[in-house]
Amino acid sequence: MQRLKIYNKQDILSLTKLRRFETKLGERLQVADDPSNVEQSLQKSDARFVLIGIPEDIGVKANDSIGGTATTWIPFLQHFLNIQSNDFLSGEDILLLGHFDFGDIQYLIETNASGDSERIEAYRHAVITIDEEVEALVKLITAYQKIPIVIGGGHNNSYPLIKGAAKGLHKAGLIPIAQINCVNLDAHTDFRPSEGRHSGNGFRYAEEDGYLQKYCVVGIHENYLQQNVWLDIVNNPFIDFITYEDIFILEKKNFIQAVAHATGFTEDNYIGLELDLDCIENILSPAITPSGLTPLHARQYVTFASTDSKIAYLHICEGATQLQDGRKNDSTGKLISYLVSDFVKAME
Repeated sequence: MQRLKIYNKQDILSLTKLRRFETKLGERLQVADDPSNVEQSLQKSDARFVLIGIPEDIGVKANDSIGGTATTWIPFLQHFLNIQSNDFLSGEDILLLGHFDFGDIQYLIETNASGDSERIEAYRHAVITIDEEVEALVKLITAYQKIPIVIGGGHNNSYPLIKGAAKGLHKAGLIPIAQINCVNLDAHTDFRPSEGRHSGNGFRYAEEDGYLQKYCVVGIHENYLQQNVWLDIVNNPFIDFITYEDIFILEKKNFIQAVAHATGFTEDNYIGLELDLDCIENILSPAITPSGLTPLHARQYVTFASTDSKIAYLHICEGATQLQDGRKNDSTGKLISYLVSDFVKAME
């Protein structure tokens, strides 16, 4: 985990706007007791949740998509740390560990790769390095029976999160084999073929490598479901999904019923709770959609699924505050702060 940047209290307070007669979350969050020893810090902390950032867009670019998912982590923190600490959410049960910095890898690729195909191949190779570092940290966190809250970054990070959580929970003796389930709120399956690691095939790699047992996706857009992926899914009894069209156009189920179906399908094991922000209407993302869920749906999803499941981790990804083409939306970080606070409240 050489690229993990550990925070101290001053790092947090530098983003916290202190105000007389008020207490902000940034004043209450825990930090690593010993930045040079992550494992010892996790072992000594009584926090139930460990918050980490993966501000990268290498996996998204490896999927031949537009960069920008690296821009969300700090704006999220600026909002999250300035939430009021009160009886609804005090913040003392959260350890803000830090974030990964893969900027050196991205710089080398973008300055040395010649041509699109060589650049994409280099990005896909670099995702393997991200996988290894993220997996190692998540395994450590879950082995100490804490819940990682991970803010991305691309959806490529689902693979090391699933793998790391499965190994950690198994090491802790909470599951008999290193295998967990996943529920994903997403406009896409992210189950593309294993052609090299990128943001569109994290769940495929996790399933093929035996770390993903059951997988259910809520809100897939039929227009973006590849025929070969569709055939793979319908022929696999351990994968299920409910499309956006079934919920909102044909009204076969309402939204909460769809989420309940997903948590019921995966209730026999711990789940990784995944939320891809590209499913929310007009939220800035590499795959921004004009027709999608509302922020209210996303908040309901996080709250309902976390109270109805055994949670291995929470992963919120694919959001951006600025895309590579210049488009900006400063509200993305604030939305993520709502989702994280909803999750912690529901779990407590």
